[in-house]
Amino acid sequence: MRAMSDSPVLNLAVVGHTNTGKTSLMRTLLRDAAFGEVKNAPSTTRHVERSAITDGADTLALLYDTPGLEDAGGVLDWLETHTSARADGIERLQQFLASPEAAAEFNQEAKVLRQLLDSDAALYIIDAREPVLEKYKDELTVLSWCAKPVMPVFNFTAGRDLSAWTAMLARRGLHVCSSFDTVAFDFDGEIRLWQNLATMLPDGRILERLTAARRREWDTLGREAREAVALFLIEAAACRREAGENDDTAALAAQMQEAVRSLEQRLHQNLLHLYRFYTDGVESAQWVLAAQRQDPFDGNTLKEYGIRTGTGAAAGALIGLGLDLATLGGSLGLGTAIGSLLGGVLPNVNDLSDKLSGRQTLLAAPETLTLLAARALDLLAALQTRGHAAQSPVVLQSGKTPWPPAKLPPELQKARNRPRWSPLNGADTDAGEGKAAAVKTLAARL
Repeated sequence: MRAMSDSPVLNLAVVGHTNTGKTSLMRTLLRDAAFGEVKNAPSTTRHVERSAITDGADTLALLYDTPGLEDAGGVLDWLETHTSARADGIERLQQFLASPEAAAEFNQEAKVLRQLLDSDAALYIIDAREPVLEKYKDELTVLSWCAKPVMPVFNFTAGRDLSAWTAMLARRGLHVCSSFDTVAFDFDGEIRLWQNLATMLPDGRILERLTAARRREWDTLGREAREAVALFLIEAAACRREAGENDDTAALAAQMQEAVRSLEQRLHQNLLHLYRFYTDGVESAQWVLAAQRQDPFDGNTLKEYGIRTGTGAAAGALIGLGLDLATLGGSLGLGTAIGSLLGGVLPNVNDLSDKLSGRQTLLAAPETLTLLAARALDLLAALQTRGHAAQSPVVLQSGKTPWPPAKLPPELQKARNRPRWSPLNGADTDAGEGKAAAVKTLAARL
């Protein structure tokens, strides 16, 4: 990894008591659910692990995930017994690190102290659910002897009163703190973390560049995600199946539904990977997407988003779209049409060419396209506010639609007349400028 040409790499030690969320913080800051191992058990991290935050080819910061401090009180007792109070903190720590005890019962504490002595600063992770205990005061005392800036970072902060902690930290001269929940992610909270750290360093230029790089990365992620959603919606809208005037369309509707379901699953997986939430396959993941177990063609799923369903609504939607019922081949055609709409697939024979040839064309109903858009945007919002240490299922709960079903965006209306825009139709896909432009403009609307 190459350092910046005009500034050194910032070395940060991530330290704290065992099981406070140090590796979780690393995962979330690195946007990488695959970093390290996160368990609700002590001493998961046994060695120092390093990873980088980069800006293109330049390395801006190196983060060091350290083992948990388990017996800082024992280290403090050793220092007070075996070292002179007249020596400075670094001298006393160097004596400790050269001792047999540092290689034995205080092995983990020794690794932490060596890394902090070699770093520019430390992020001291605090589990905000814990009360202020003597062991934490001992840890801060020992860490302070490294003579490096230490910034406390509160984890698991939801609904917590931090006043006792901040009062204790202030008594130790630690007036700059940050809150950064590794389960419920807040991008602005990350930016504040870097900005607060910059106030503690003699040269904050590298953190200014790091902050700017993180903002660019976040904006790029959001744009790419919205474009992925827009592409999915346009390809779902362009998906169609054709049948004869009097053919029963039930089998075609089922085939089309399955194609759209698969397309939605691919979108969900793409968004997971874009935000670096890796899984071995959605069904085998520890925090499987609950949304993917909900059928977008199920009337109950539509109801969750306030989209009306039922025979009356179906008939109204057919007439409202100007469907010429006479061309559907009598009662068989009309019954099939209504049944297909209830399954989220709308027969559309309003085109003059269909009327002349007696064809039925199946398209995804506006209600279904609206539901697919709502679910995709809900997933995107969930991933943008999810820490990379979270293990609970992703549940989409907004129940809001981005537009009324009767007012599809013009890009989707156009796609419904562009069968070559969808790979689900089995023919050569038209990847021309028209489709690309529609994706861009729809993404901007999202």
